Amino acid sequence: MKIGILTGGGDAPGLNAVIYALTRICTYKFNCEIIGYKFGYRGLYENNFVTLTPQSTSGILHKGGTILFSSNKDNLFDYLVDDGNGNMIKKDVSDVAVANMKKEGVDVLVVLGGDGTLTSARDFARKGVNVIGVPKTIDNDLASTDVTFGFDSAVNIVTENLGRIHTTAESHNRVFVVEVMGRNAGWIALLSGIAGSADVIIIPEIPYSLDKIVEKIKQRDAVGKNFSIIVVTEGAKEKGGQAVIGKVVSDSPDPIRFGGIGAKIAQDLEPLIEHEVRSVALGHIQRGGDTSPADRILSIRYAYAAANLIAEKKFGNMVCLKNGRMDSVSLEEVIGKPKIVAPVNELVNAASAMGISFGA
Repeated sequence: MKIGILTGGGDAPGLNAVIYALTRICTYKFNCEIIGYKFGYRGLYENNFVTLTPQSTSGILHKGGTILFSSNKDNLFDYLVDDGNGNMIKKDVSDVAVANMKKEGVDVLVVLGGDGTLTSARDFARKGVNVIGVPKTIDNDLASTDVTFGFDSAVNIVTENLGRIHTTAESHNRVFVVEVMGRNAGWIALLSGIAGSADVIIIPEIPYSLDKIVEKIKQRDAVGKNFSIIVVTEGAKEKGGQAVIGKVVSDSPDPIRFGGIGAKIAQDLEPLIEHEVRSVALGHIQRGGDTSPADRILSIRYAYAAANLIAEKKFGNMVCLKNGRMDSVSLEEVIGKPKIVAPVNELVNAASAMGISFGA
């Protein structure tokens, strides 16, 4: 059997770990040949691939990013191509990808990605391609699995940076607003905020009131804590307001780019309190660096589960983690089902009981 692997969407720690483990398991246990398409679905369209072996993937288990590169702009069912007259038009070129796989003798396509990437995986499955999905996103916002690889690494990175910001905030009696990734899901802010001793956590699921943030800071001032740390998810919004959009891009299936909520809160907050307020957007730092040990292990578990689905010919499914055990779910059931933070749950309740404000 010949297996093709591609990584789509934003990069995430753990992609290389899945490639590493899947290559070894499929080579040693199932005697398969493996290739990797470069730059996600674009590589599938251009038939741009490399052969993957235990030797060529040696040393990548711990590394962030992806040796296959990635793209979050290439939907082959709505792909930007030249019409032959110098004009760029959107066109369904998925048949070209299917023909390329047949040409190379690829029996199974393993797709590592989030909701957008897995949507195309489902669409290829509908065309008769043998597809296996592996869930990836640092945002942890896929409802069909308990946790996605990349999330633990991102939480670790944000928590470490909150510790660094904490020392400078305390030294200058400042308030820092730290903007983190997550889009419309507040998981990164919630877990890193709790672990990193934040004083206020602002997430999209709980719209904030500026008055409540001011109240929390003044409470801290009253007991001699003359600095505060606020963690905010990029997609958060004020009560009655809208999320702050950094820009809108035209060449992506997901054109909305959040950004700027941290700076907005800082600007709105400073006139209301007796502190300098600084904002920090951690940005792509959250995606970079080495993969955490927990994400390495999770990635290996996902890879092993994916290899077993291939061996059992259970195509059209995504591997998932349910109640601590590896399982699978149909790609048809995965798409369009985000996992967001419930405004009332154990972690929110625990954080509130410790005195952390959610600005509400």
